[in-house]
Amino acid sequence: MNHAVAKQFLELEGKPILMHTMEAFQKCVLNPEIILVLNIQQHEFWAELCRLHQFDIPHRVISGGQERFDSVKNGLAIIQGDAVVAVHDAVRPLVSPELILASFEMAVVHGNAIAAIRPVDSVRIKKEGQASEALNRDEVYLIQTPQTFIIEQLRKAYEQPYQTSFTDDASVAEKAGFDIHILAGERSNIKITYAEDLEMASFFLHKK
Repeated sequence: MNHAVAKQFLELEGKPILMHTMEAFQKCVLNPEIILVLNIQQHEFWAELCRLHQFDIPHRVISGGQERFDSVKNGLAIIQGDAVVAVHDAVRPLVSPELILASFEMAVVHGNAIAAIRPVDSVRIKKEGQASEALNRDEVYLIQTPQTFIIEQLRKAYEQPYQTSFTDDASVAEKAGFDIHILAGERSNIKITYAEDLEMASFFLHKK
């Protein structure tokens, strides 16, 4: 984003992106407990933002780790007993409460639920030193969050040592031997990564 402020704290329609994200979970009929994993150097800044915006959705703030893998592991460590856990990107503020609910329900039945959408563009793969090759886009999914699991699966998966191939929770769980179950995601559930994504997110919010 080429911005001094971490992107989850950038304003979207008058308040930080992260607050929109947490509101989506608070609006889910299940009213899940929210655990916010943040770099420890951001805790004070987040507390100040909450005061400034009078943000009072209940949540616990804990320290993140060096990698996403470590941060999820830290979050899991404070959950006691049985649970169904949805891991979600802070910068996906447009996730609907309905998708969140569907992910919890599917995880209870199948052990996990990974939100994903099919690509609309043609897809090619290019390996080092080789020509590009077309892929069948009907066999390809673009993975989103939430990625939701019964906690026994996540706990076992995160007993593994970290690998650079772990790009999300699904890849960690798959490496641990669990089948991954795809849940139909939402095209509006974008991950804000570039400046243009903020404009798109604002458009979607106005539509809502």
